[in-house]
Amino acid sequence: MFGLTRHQLLGFAVLVVVVIAAPFVLYPIVVMQVMCYAIFAMGTNLLMGSVGLLSLGQAAYFGLGGYVAGYLVESLGLTPEVGIIAGALAGAALGTVFGWLSIRRQTIYFAMITLALAQIIYFFAVQLTDFTGGENGIQGIPRGKLFDVFPLTRDLAIYVVVAVIFLAAFLFVYRVVHSPFGQVVKAIRDNEPRAISLGYKATNYKWVIFILAATLAGIAGGTKAMVMGIQTLSDVGTSVSGLVVLMVLLGGIGTIFGPIIGALIVVAMQYYLAPFGAWVVVIQGAIFMICVLVFRRGIIGELAYRLRAEL
Repeated sequence: MFGLTRHQLLGFAVLVVVVIAAPFVLYPIVVMQVMCYAIFAMGTNLLMGSVGLLSLGQAAYFGLGGYVAGYLVESLGLTPEVGIIAGALAGAALGTVFGWLSIRRQTIYFAMITLALAQIIYFFAVQLTDFTGGENGIQGIPRGKLFDVFPLTRDLAIYVVVAVIFLAAFLFVYRVVHSPFGQVVKAIRDNEPRAISLGYKATNYKWVIFILAATLAGIAGGTKAMVMGIQTLSDVGTSVSGLVVLMVLLGGIGTIFGPIIGALIVVAMQYYLAPFGAWVVVIQGAIFMICVLVFRRGIIGELAYRLRAEL
């Protein structure tokens, strides 16, 4: 199925079982948040793993997707699927422009340009209060009815929608990475001058990956806004850009399951370490240090290395 290897097929089967069982064991809102951030991290992993580019501005597309979806549903009364699709398109449009501006730069210069561009979006999010709500954000976003037919007010109802989006995003990312297009992108990452000498336009390939990553971020942001019923400035801040990079690093750069594990760890820590108050940051730092020292390739990356398998 979709060209999955034996280990990957087993991993995907386990993933599907966990997604189905999770809302009956854990708080559905937390699980949906993990899936939204996992979609976000999968897009970021496309940039970091397939192209080898570190973007510090992915929150711009994540936040914009949430704002667009929230505004259309809350202010204009459109259905949730329209809001999520619009969020994805907004992320893709912004990624097209920002990608064109930044993709010709490499290493730290690329990272700094993406950070600067994201700060522009944050500035507009603060200033355009009629659209974003400013510091108050967009509150009371209704879940509405899917296709104006199926009500999503119950957590389990919207959980099904989020789960379908999450699994579809996972399979989409897998196909992109393992398609002929994805193989060319990896060749560009490993030896760009050689790929160019063979006639490939490296900049165009990287630009497409950048747009795909922005689109996935927009989908994740729009979906999260529907789940949580609120969209705030924090979702477009630099801390979120750093957080999603951390998810990829914890799970394993370039692995297909890594971003999911990374998102699970980060979101779980946010929820379950909250009672420790000011010690949360210290505990998180200690956990991250242990993960970096013990799992130098990321958790899934280290597991795949030991199993000599592609995960």
